[in-house]
Amino acid sequence: MAWTPKQITIAVVMVITGSINTLSTKWADRQTAVGSDKGEPRKFDHPFLQAVGMFIGEFTCLIVFAILRLCRRRQDEELQPIQEEERDPLNQPERPRKFNPLIFLPASLCDMCGTSLMYIGLNLTYASSFQMLRGAVIIFTALLSVAFLGRVIKKYMWVGMFIVLIGLLVVGLSDILFMTKKEDTPTNTNGIIAGDLLIIMAQVIVSVQMVYEERFIGRYNVHPLAAVGWEGFFGALVLGLLLIPFYYIDAGTFSTAAGHRLENVPDAFEQMRNNWRIILATVGNIVSIAFFNFAGISVTKELSATTRMVLDSVRTIVIWAISLALTWQAFNGLQILGFVLLIIGMCLYNDIIILPYYRRWRAVRRLQAEGNGRINENNDDEREPLLNGPAAGGHGVN
Repeated sequence: MAWTPKQITIAVVMVITGSINTLSTKWADRQTAVGSDKGEPRKFDHPFLQAVGMFIGEFTCLIVFAILRLCRRRQDEELQPIQEEERDPLNQPERPRKFNPLIFLPASLCDMCGTSLMYIGLNLTYASSFQMLRGAVIIFTALLSVAFLGRVIKKYMWVGMFIVLIGLLVVGLSDILFMTKKEDTPTNTNGIIAGDLLIIMAQVIVSVQMVYEERFIGRYNVHPLAAVGWEGFFGALVLGLLLIPFYYIDAGTFSTAAGHRLENVPDAFEQMRNNWRIILATVGNIVSIAFFNFAGISVTKELSATTRMVLDSVRTIVIWAISLALTWQAFNGLQILGFVLLIIGMCLYNDIIILPYYRRWRAVRRLQAEGNGRINENNDDEREPLLNGPAAGGHGVN
């Protein structure tokens, strides 16, 4: 079935905005500007403030949901004169159960910790590796779902997880073995290793978030836009308040912000004032995450979750290609191998594309074999009277 123009539009929006979200964050990390200490220009190193921006973008999904619900309510009021007998009670959509918004607080805390770690890791490693290493969430989610959701991991899932693990190792090795010469220093080598490890560690927290959402939030049938919006609200609120004590924590060499604070918001705004590109990248991050979540939910609704995963893989390719075009990293074939292994492992684990096509191929072969068998039987049945007829007549003449 061909895609409609609407479906094509939301798919393109998902890929573009998802790519912008990662690339804009990395672009901000690569910018330099004078900070509040009025010293030499420094790199923009403010991952926690960037995470707050991402949560603000997610919170806008709640505003969009409120607007859509208001429009739907007005439509329902206009259609109120419809006779009750014309409505099919069996075909009515399931209404969301009443819920306390605080049920999203634990998920928001997980999202807050995971996003902060990933942004710290993104500041240390490549944008393409950041996107690929996020595939590790499959392994941790599967293991946690066995323990807390009572899931059974089938054989093909184990195979998929093992291939994903190999792909992660290949991507990590490619970051270490194939660095550009201008970045080939011991400090950057350690930084890239630390960044990759932080991103993988963040996936453990993200998997906890996914299992919690399925166990405790899924029962309420909450609209996805509302769920994303509430998590964004709590994430922005909690992390925004944490920025205050973070200012008074001395992070040493871990932070390059003014005063080596764990997070220095005045320094971040001063760098933004001195470099408009940082403002543009930050706004791009906030706006893109809002459109990306909305487009992703629309893709799942209009097409399928499988299509969403495939488009997410396309997003990884786009990020990798743009990173190469902007010379943010050097080309190496090992990273391509790692990406291919990740895609194969994800397809096997989710039972999409590879195994379904294999089953279809086996079914077609089986039908062809059965059809050939029936044809051979019919030919044998037709040959038998032809052989017996002349033979019987010959004996009669003799």
